[in-house]
Amino acid sequence: QVQLVESGGGLVQAGGSLRLSCAASGRTFSSSSMGWFRQASGKEREFVAAINRSGINTYYADSVKGRFTISRDNAKNTVYLQMNSLKSEDTAVYFCKAARGPTVYWGQGTQVSVSS
Repeated sequence: QVQLVESGGGLVQAGGSLRLSCAASGRTFSSSSMGWFRQASGKEREFVAAINRSGINTYYADSVKGRFTISRDNAKNTVYLQMNSLKSEDTAVYFCKAARGPTVYWGQGTQVSVSS
C-alpha cells in the first residue's frame, strides 16, 4: 500500500510560481513512475506531467511544456512539480499519481488557484 500526500497548493497571481510536493509512504517509491494530473471545476481530470523511476525521462502536456518541471528525489520519497508563469487556466485541483506495474495510487489533491 502506498499513500500519497500532496502539498504546496495555494492562491497565486498570474505570472507567479508555485512548487507542489507529493510525499509517498512505503518502500516502493523508487520503483514507481510518478505523475501529476489536474482537474478543473466541471472538467475531466487531465494529464500534466510524468517522470520515470530513475528521473531521467520526463513527459509533459503541451499546455504546460516550458512552464512546468517535474522532478523526484528518491531518497526523500518525494516528487515535485515546479510551476512557473502560471495562468488562470492552470486553476485546478492537482493530483499526484504513482504507478507500479498494474497498480495505481492517487493522492487526495491540492488546490491551485491563479488569479488574473
